[in-house]
Amino acid sequence: MDDWLTLRDRPPPPQNRRLIPMSAVMNLTMYSASVPVFLRALQILDTLLDEAEAHERAAGLAPDSLVEARLADDMLPLSGQVQRASDASKLAAVRLTGIEAPRFEDVETTFAQLHERIAKTIAFLQSIDAHAMDEADEHEVVVRAGKTEKTFRGHDYLLAFAIPNFFFHVTTAYAILRHEGVKIGKLDYLGG
Repeated sequence: MDDWLTLRDRPPPPQNRRLIPMSAVMNLTMYSASVPVFLRALQILDTLLDEAEAHERAAGLAPDSLVEARLADDMLPLSGQVQRASDASKLAAVRLTGIEAPRFEDVETTFAQLHERIAKTIAFLQSIDAHAMDEADEHEVVVRAGKTEKTFRGHDYLLAFAIPNFFFHVTTAYAILRHEGVKIGKLDYLGG
């Protein structure tokens, strides 16, 4: 059982034990497990937004009307999901390497603005030094959300928090578009 992620009903692991042992990922580097993955998913997300715009035109909807679509009243709209995916990928690099990321205000209200945000996020991620990211395996990462604080080792942060958080928002953006009738499917989400 030590090779599996810690589950909610299990006691937390000792501070010196990894949630995900390095042996489980062989020679996968911190950089190769993150930046290329983020880049590909952001490019796919950008393509999904293109499909949403085409759907608006074909369905006779007002331009940019889907930007504020949401799955439930208490969830962020499409724009918020794109913003959080952008932030999650940038914050992963920042928390692991200590570099400074560009700050984007969450003010996007059009598809053009969301495309621009994705492009700026991609440009930032492409500037990440692979060596600096790879050295972050043992860095201590502290994540604060309200009154909650969680401390991770770099590797655990990346695989057990940053990547799942990023994909939560990408997947939710996809689900919003599907819910609104945009003709996209699993292969579109996978980039096929």
